[in-house]
Amino acid sequence: MLKNYFKIAIAVLKRRKFFTFISLFGISFTLTILMVATAFTDKMFSPDYPDYKRARSLYITRVQLENSKDGWINVSSASYHLLSKYISKLKTPEKVAIFTFSSPANTYINNKKLVIEYKYTNADYWDVAEYQFLEGKPYSKQQIEQAAHVAVITAATRKNYFGDVATAVGKYIEADNVSYRVVGVVKDLPRTLRNFYADLYLPYTVSKSDYKEVGLLGGYGAVLLARSEAEMPKMKAEYEQMIAKVPHGDKEFDLMYVNADTSLEAFSRNIFGNGANSGIWLMITIMSLVILLFLLLPTINLININITRIMERSSEIGVRKAFGASSRTLVYQFVVENIILTLLGGLIGVVLSIIVIYAFNQSNLVPNLSLSLNLTVLSFGLVICLLFGLLSGVYPAWRMSRLNVVTALKSQ
Repeated sequence: MLKNYFKIAIAVLKRRKFFTFISLFGISFTLTILMVATAFTDKMFSPDYPDYKRARSLYITRVQLENSKDGWINVSSASYHLLSKYISKLKTPEKVAIFTFSSPANTYINNKKLVIEYKYTNADYWDVAEYQFLEGKPYSKQQIEQAAHVAVITAATRKNYFGDVATAVGKYIEADNVSYRVVGVVKDLPRTLRNFYADLYLPYTVSKSDYKEVGLLGGYGAVLLARSEAEMPKMKAEYEQMIAKVPHGDKEFDLMYVNADTSLEAFSRNIFGNGANSGIWLMITIMSLVILLFLLLPTINLININITRIMERSSEIGVRKAFGASSRTLVYQFVVENIILTLLGGLIGVVLSIIVIYAFNQSNLVPNLSLSLNLTVLSFGLVICLLFGLLSGVYPAWRMSRLNVVTALKSQ
């Protein structure tokens, strides 16, 4: 039966080529945009280099102080004092990575200025993040305690600063008039990974700013790593109990929020939420509405085209009804036909998505960010195709099934 429906669907495609082109273009174009967006979202929130342990990590990226009476708000990154004195003392986490967010520094090579993004870290940072070392190794805890001028650099920094050398380990790189001995070179990573991106990684003890300064606000973030995913609730509960006891020490503010979030919560809080609310449900609602509206326009267009196409087949419908075909059978046939047509448009959309993603990766618009069509993205595309087929096929098929036999036959 499905084989016959497929043959009929192909015949319908060939009958009105202009309508077919509009239908397939709308489906494939919409699906291409959604699949590329899904590939980007999947890249942003799925475990990936070097943040492979995302499923058992909580991220601390901001401190919010609030005056509930006057509505004042002060938002900043955390201080090293807050992270080291309180948060690193938690018992549940296996490791606590402490780091600064990348900042630019100027260096000169062959009379040419080179801007390098640098980041300060503690020793646990290299255990939480799984960087791929192309040569050398990370600086040790002992080197951090000694405030040794050592550094880990990326492959791109090695090439830009030293040229095409066989090795950079043991050489010196200068940033802001300070020389650091290179102890390791890691694979490049995209700038979208704010917690981990840098060109130059340094021990926090060589920071020019006073990391020992007492206070809550500073330029640091942290990643709490649980021993397993099962311990995530326990780690979060211990963290919330501890942070509730931390004195904020500022009389102007009576509320303090230092959230330990999953990667998705951290993203939604920065855009849709605040200290008290992660805004994740608001983000999901907005994204769902955007996707729904994005699907609605081509679906309405496809419905109109399908109604026109089906009404052209009124004589066929009349004959089939005259020979005893039920409305249910006719609706089923036309819905299946429409799904087949939609899947053909989806196949074109997948091919276009592969081309667009390949072009995006080759363009290097976002350096070191490589998108891919994995199982998650392809599954999303299949669901969208089926949704397209159902939404745009059910109503026209129902309209068709309501045709009177005599009226349909008169249209011959």
